[in-house]
Amino acid sequence: MRTTYRTHTCGDLRAEHAGTEVTLCGWVHARRDQGGVLFLDLRDRYGLTQVTFRGDRDAALLAAAERVRPEWVVRATGLVAARPSEAVNPDRATGEIEVEAHALVVLSEAATPPIPVDEHAAVSTELRLRHRYMDLRRPALTHTVGARARIAGTVRRHLEAQGFLDIETPTLIRSTPEGARDYLVPSRVRPGTCYALPQSPQLFKQLLMVAGQDRYYQLARCYRDEDLRADRQPEFTQVDLEASFVTEEDIFALLEPLVRDLVRTWRGTQLPDPLPRMTYAEAMERFGSDKPDLRNPLELVDLAGVAGALGFAPFTSTLESGGRVKGLRVPGGSALSRKDLDGLEREARSMGAPGLAWTKLAEGKPSGPLARFLGGEGAAAFLAATGLEDGDLLLTAAGDDTLVHRVLGGLRLLVGAKLGLVDESRNEVLWVTDFPLFAWDEEHQRIDAQHHPFTSPASDQLEAFFAAAKGSAEDRKALCGTLRSRAYDLVMNGVEIGGGSIRIHRQDVQQTVFALLGISESEVERRFGWFVEALRYGTPPHGGIALGLDRLVMCLIGASTIQDVIAFPKTSSAADLLCGAPASVDDAQMHELHLAWDLPQEDAPTSAD
Repeated sequence: MRTTYRTHTCGDLRAEHAGTEVTLCGWVHARRDQGGVLFLDLRDRYGLTQVTFRGDRDAALLAAAERVRPEWVVRATGLVAARPSEAVNPDRATGEIEVEAHALVVLSEAATPPIPVDEHAAVSTELRLRHRYMDLRRPALTHTVGARARIAGTVRRHLEAQGFLDIETPTLIRSTPEGARDYLVPSRVRPGTCYALPQSPQLFKQLLMVAGQDRYYQLARCYRDEDLRADRQPEFTQVDLEASFVTEEDIFALLEPLVRDLVRTWRGTQLPDPLPRMTYAEAMERFGSDKPDLRNPLELVDLAGVAGALGFAPFTSTLESGGRVKGLRVPGGSALSRKDLDGLEREARSMGAPGLAWTKLAEGKPSGPLARFLGGEGAAAFLAATGLEDGDLLLTAAGDDTLVHRVLGGLRLLVGAKLGLVDESRNEVLWVTDFPLFAWDEEHQRIDAQHHPFTSPASDQLEAFFAAAKGSAEDRKALCGTLRSRAYDLVMNGVEIGGGSIRIHRQDVQQTVFALLGISESEVERRFGWFVEALRYGTPPHGGIALGLDRLVMCLIGASTIQDVIAFPKTSSAADLLCGAPASVDDAQMHELHLAWDLPQEDAPTSAD
């Protein structure tokens, strides 16, 4: 890569370049002084090259090189020379050569680095984020940034080859809170009003379909003011797309070649064609999760038909009240210690369970809290239903569907990881389909949209959908367990990397969804009037999906958190340690925006904040 400063990068040179005069620029990664001979490893984002300075050839040049310290930026000119066979470094792409320097220019000196650039050195997350520009010099993160760019490029090429247009949508929009909280931006020119940063481009991409743009995509920046996890950030990027005159099958057919290409390139795995599919109901019944990790062999088993005969009061009372009893058989789980099991019980309690009933089977004899209930007449049928064998562990949960699946689905992941049951060499990608249209919010005693209120009901349930909307409050609550949507998720190794749906294009269906959600006509007009009006002017059937680019890259390169695949991420408390955001603003800015803080004294921001 020839520029005014350099002829090649630090990752370019190979044995065939021997005898060529080159000029390299980069950071001094390491220096080794062997008395009369000095070796500098010069680094840029492309790689490392060894540059050699010999005192017997140029004592002044050697003296100048001896001044150089790690992370100084230098320009070195010299001849490429093949290394002796015993000096070849097989772990480095440029390991067959070195550059015998005859000129050196210091472009920039550096203070002692706040963190070591050596990727093997242990550094706290806080320190890495505070000095992210140094962290990004480390080879692992340099590779990640490049990988992300190449993955994004593959996505763009694939979609544009399919006729999609890259169209930008606004990032200062009206607040239409659904799910997570919006980030608000006060308006200076219209006092007392706010913009919102988009949680997704959902309504605008649907308007593009109304506008006849047919196939849209963008790598969209989105913002959600929500509690963070390892796979969440307050600002993130999604591969957002929408198409007209499509069904679910068309969306699957559009995405699957791209996903197979990415997984083959970055994971070395050939995925099946077509990708497997699983309904939401099956995923919850078998795995207790709507994003099942199929590399984990553990599955839930329904014990409702046999648990009542044990005489175990929690099982009996749960079944009598219409609840569920399910179990998780863990082959070889008897190897877990009592300390391990106490830890699993604490986890179960943290997920809402009153406790954790379990049993181990060794030499045909059960042990554990359930053991004394496994000697009666119902024991044989119970054990047969669980499939329990010698050396196995059985974990059980009782309660409503939500609780049982949350607890056993969570324990399935913990136990699978602890016992090494997850086959990390495999890559499992599937579609999860037929999600519920609605969810019941127990706290607020209301119906919520499972996905969002613009998701179409299942085509074969439209009659029941309209009928239930005219029924009683109980009829409406029952909808949460019966009506399916045309929503779908794409799941890779237990991570939801994408979600989408076929949208509502009929005005009567959209109005009915709003009514079922308890949104009054005046509220609809206030929040969504501008969108609903557009549906009056000829809306094609349409659907789409959004892939989380950060999560996708995380899965493809094997990172453990999305912090590792974002150039400048936030902490788990949504703080930017590099620039100190969020921060207080001065009084003049507040005055311009007609804002004032109304905080208890102890919470008021200070200049130090």
